[in-house]
Amino acid sequence: MMNARAALLVLALILSPLPAGIATAQAPADPPDIALDEAARAAVIDGLLEKIGRIYVFPDMAKAMERAIRDRQARKEYDAVTSGREFARILTAHLREVCKDGHLDVEYSAAVIPEDPGRRPPDPGDVARFREAGRRRNYEYRKVERLDGGVGLLQVDGFYPGEWAGDTVAAAASFLANSEAIILDLRQNGGGAPTGVALLASYFFDEETHLEDQFNRAENATRQYWTYPVVPGRKLANQDLYILTSGRTFSAPESLAYDLRALGRATIVGETTGGGAHGTTPHRISDHFRASIPFSRSINPVTGTDWEGIGVKPDVAVPADQALLTAHLLALKKARTRHADDPGLAGDLDRAIAGKTSELNELKASRAGPR
Repeated sequence: MMNARAALLVLALILSPLPAGIATAQAPADPPDIALDEAARAAVIDGLLEKIGRIYVFPDMAKAMERAIRDRQARKEYDAVTSGREFARILTAHLREVCKDGHLDVEYSAAVIPEDPGRRPPDPGDVARFREAGRRRNYEYRKVERLDGGVGLLQVDGFYPGEWAGDTVAAAASFLANSEAIILDLRQNGGGAPTGVALLASYFFDEETHLEDQFNRAENATRQYWTYPVVPGRKLANQDLYILTSGRTFSAPESLAYDLRALGRATIVGETTGGGAHGTTPHRISDHFRASIPFSRSINPVTGTDWEGIGVKPDVAVPADQALLTAHLLALKKARTRHADDPGLAGDLDRAIAGKTSELNELKASRAGPR
């Protein structure tokens, strides 16, 4: 979804509860808000619309957003807004009314925002601290487990750059290699680096596979993303794959779900995802305002489009809290068919199916409440 430098910056913003930027996280505490006057509001609007017009991935949409904000400004809708934090919130809402783009965001900062990082090389100390934060979080690989019936579970809550997380992913893949099927839990995953997505996807294919393209408006260039031809550890290309999603699943994990489903490699179970398909970088607007502006869009080689604004719709739609049990049952039933000629294993699978069916029914009943 972005280049390596942008990934370092954006990951710091989206992988909660990581600090909202390595460089600014250690700044002294400032007053929680600032008072805006007419000149300050006008400067923020002018700077914001200039950058959107120059950077936003769809030029026609950028013009539409500018017209909408200028119309509101002419009607003096912003004249009574004196809070910096509230002004950022209102501008975000008004822009999203037009573009429906969950990646586009205006942010207020009590601390003075430094110049855009793209104008200077990343500080090695900042990168080292960010990487160390990732290591302590196990690069967001939260759980690897063997479930009843030999089904493997992998929970990933974010994607750090693939070159950092390689050993962790390889270890998880080796643990899962003997599974009947694999459930990949992305329900809590809010984004991350495209190389982290490509690395994990690589384990689910035997051969190098075209995942998606990214068109960058500013560069007028398209970058292709493919699975890696060689990865450490064991491949998982022969197991059925079920991907769990929720309304919180957003951006990078959506690309993984969308692309693997389009390639016929995964079954999606859960809720429709958040609908963010655009690559995004932060840009300084003024001393106290920055904007995350989408600059690129995804193009799937199979569908020719992406999931922006609509999300990835599941193959099996269930509430997020029922997704794991639902996928587990699907995997067990398919394994039961596969091992029908093995009475001992088939019996074990029958017992697992009965147990998980009971658990799912109890969960559904608890959601329904008393009658």
